[in-house]
Amino acid sequence: MNTLPVLDLSEVDAGPATAAAFRVQLRAAAHDVGFFYLTGHGIPAQVQADLFAVAREFFALPQADKDAVAMLGSPHFRGYNRTGGELTQGRVDWREQIDVGPERPARPPADGAAYLRLEGPNQWPAALPRLREVLLGWESRCTAVGLRLMREWALSLGAEPGIFGPAFADRPSTLIKLISYPGRAPSEGQQGVGAHKDPGVLTLLLIEPGKSGLQVEHEGEWIDAPARDDGAFIVNIGELLEYATDGYLKATMHRVVSPPEGDHRLSVPFFLNPALDSTVPRIPLAADLAGQAPGVTLDPANVISGTFGDNLLKARLRAHPDVAARHHADLVAG
Repeated sequence: MNTLPVLDLSEVDAGPATAAAFRVQLRAAAHDVGFFYLTGHGIPAQVQADLFAVAREFFALPQADKDAVAMLGSPHFRGYNRTGGELTQGRVDWREQIDVGPERPARPPADGAAYLRLEGPNQWPAALPRLREVLLGWESRCTAVGLRLMREWALSLGAEPGIFGPAFADRPSTLIKLISYPGRAPSEGQQGVGAHKDPGVLTLLLIEPGKSGLQVEHEGEWIDAPARDDGAFIVNIGELLEYATDGYLKATMHRVVSPPEGDHRLSVPFFLNPALDSTVPRIPLAADLAGQAPGVTLDPANVISGTFGDNLLKARLRAHPDVAARHHADLVAG
């Protein structure tokens, strides 16, 4: 394999036989690779163009305007990080970014489990007010695509189409990252983002047209996954779908290589996840599928929980130790 599978979501509406064939492809792509391109998602090209336009406007702001919404000021891990401000497996990722989650009030400090601290308001740059409108609109569109995929996955696995619904309810845990990867000389290192798995359910990634850099691990080798010219998403599953299927669908390692010196790259990953305090249901698999389910990955350094908040808090504390130390010292002490 030297490229990712390509699936067309519009086939779900093309009649029962075509929809059934799509579900077979969906199940196979998530089982065999864990990544695929998704066309036919219905998000217009102009909406995608507007998204990249506002991303360019944000990264072009004076540094002081971006620093005014620095993540270090947010106990909810929302806001801006300068290049080099995030870690993967303890090593520095070479990218500049802003993180935006669901726009909700903060929970009281003593309100339940520690992961509920992650819920709260975003930080919006005063110098670019339209960023809020564009990203909240993007959140709405991508949530609809993601929830549709979840229903199709449920059907493809022989479950009721709404089995995942209660875990999302009316409080899904979404996350949007606007990311700018600066070019680097090979001697400076190539880690745009280090190899990792996503901690949630699914990711919809949009890469700037004409750019590359994402690589997906498959059978011990790295597959390049560049942007397509048709506005396709790159979709991957996270650890919670691995948990839900006892490893039949397996989260896949992936990384981003820095662009060459003198170049740059924009990307916008959207992470769709259930409510922080929800537990993803285990899917009862048919015998032929269950026989291909090796169980959830066992890694003492990365225990996969069925409760999304546990996975997200673990990931955020590791990726942003400065934010953790300032706002959550009790969780990282010792």
